[in-house]
Amino acid sequence: MLRRYKLTDQQWEQIASLFPPENTGKRGRTLTDNRLMLTAMAWIARSGAPWRDLPERFGPWETVYSRFRKWIDNGFLDNIFRVLSLDTELSEIFLDASIVQAHQHSAGTRKDGPPNEIGHSCGGPSTKIHAAVDAYGCPVYIMISEGQRNDIKFAIPVLEHINIEGSSVLADRRYDSSQLIDYIYDHGGEPTIPSRKGGKFQRLCDWWLYKERYLVEKLFLGLKSYRRIATRYDKLPFTYLGFICIASILIWLK
Repeated sequence: MLRRYKLTDQQWEQIASLFPPENTGKRGRTLTDNRLMLTAMAWIARSGAPWRDLPERFGPWETVYSRFRKWIDNGFLDNIFRVLSLDTELSEIFLDASIVQAHQHSAGTRKDGPPNEIGHSCGGPSTKIHAAVDAYGCPVYIMISEGQRNDIKFAIPVLEHINIEGSSVLADRRYDSSQLIDYIYDHGGEPTIPSRKGGKFQRLCDWWLYKERYLVEKLFLGLKSYRRIATRYDKLPFTYLGFICIASILIWLK
């Protein structure tokens, strides 16, 4: 019987070759199964549980956490996500952002260290996820920022990682910016972004195409089905992004 969160054989075959070899341990010792490690990380992401509460069937939690950090530092998770996203359908690109609350456990990073991407406002500490998805609703590129940052400031930084030539770029009125519109046109794209109400100039908008924007909202629903993403418990931004990357990989494998 397939355990919950366990990858199927078909899913694992798609990404198995992208992981480091399992027989490179010291003195020829076989390292812990990569598939088991990824399943354990998915369990943590789904449940939102602390690492120390990892079930014994996955082995020592220290081993799983060490592998998680290693895969982040070496870029393995990011590389798998990028390889899977090569199959994107970029005829349409959807932009949006979503806020997640930061738990009290995410506090406490060094003040002289790198930014932890946790903002502070009247709503409490929070982080914002900025995402672009393709015509099928699959994630193409994701980044995070402090929760109070304006969505439009991260639209171009997200699009800079995507070839938008020949694409329709869809977003809501919050992305109505002449700088963004010019960027899309300059790179061969077509903006489908409604003008702000009361604006001096009202652009034509393909409202039938605009209805497809629900796909990016669907992505955020999928990401937030992982409790470790819906609430940020991680102090470090790259470990939080690591869980987002794992969730994105699993969304691609569905």
